[in-house]
Amino acid sequence: MKKFIGAHVSAAGGVDNVPQRASEIGANAFALFTKNQRQWVAKPLDEKVIQNFKAECQKYGFRAEQILPHDSYLINLGAPEQEKLEKSRAAFIDEMERCHQLGLTLLNFHPGSHLKKISEEECLDRIAESINLAHQAVPEVIAVIENTAGQGTNLGWRFEHLAYIIDKVDDKSRVGVCIDTCHTFTAGYDLRTKEACEATFSEFDRVVGMHYLRAMHLNDSKIPLAGKVDRHQSLGKGEIGWDCFEYIAKDPRFDSIPLILETIEPEVWADEIQQLRLFAIN
Repeated sequence: MKKFIGAHVSAAGGVDNVPQRASEIGANAFALFTKNQRQWVAKPLDEKVIQNFKAECQKYGFRAEQILPHDSYLINLGAPEQEKLEKSRAAFIDEMERCHQLGLTLLNFHPGSHLKKISEEECLDRIAESINLAHQAVPEVIAVIENTAGQGTNLGWRFEHLAYIIDKVDDKSRVGVCIDTCHTFTAGYDLRTKEACEATFSEFDRVVGMHYLRAMHLNDSKIPLAGKVDRHQSLGKGEIGWDCFEYIAKDPRFDSIPLILETIEPEVWADEIQQLRLFAIN
């Protein structure tokens, strides 16, 4: 199956519970937090949990390229204050190490915020330097930059920001992008029609390059185009509408990467996955 479709599944009780939960909603991809996303430090992964996780992934048919771990929301790799920057970098390296221990090859993260204390360029430079430091500390894991909605002082909402960061990363084979449809839309890139999707992804290809696309978050938006606020909605119930998600399901450029739901009604994830699969085969 070319389309890897799933959701961000709860890791309550341990990461080794996630593969079964993903399988139960009919997913062949999933996202997860490898630790509590609202804490700086977590206890190391237990060896038994690591082995269990790998066994469960094998049991339910999940390979590394179908799994998209997400880092802690506290991390700011472009932080203006040195102390916060160093804390963020240490936490990010820890997240990468956890992925490596679990046999995972992708780590999804929000790039960072300048907090009006440094220039955008300086913030982007810090983010790229943070990625380089993490690459030096941990092998193999790919840093997957998620585009943002442009809320507050967050960077990464323009495709140019993503291209700038990638340009400064030394090992280009270990950096990629996760496009969140809700963020893309509220940042000002239209996705409401197939023509709009064509234009937006052409722009992404021109500025960043489709070969850097490593994952996607499939979310509708409660906020109108260019609203610069991140509020997810269930597929087809928001401002974007079904055309966008049908376009992604049918287009082979989005094959073989995790397509992850973070929509607001987990009870309908199975239905949303089923609908995307129907689009993909028709």
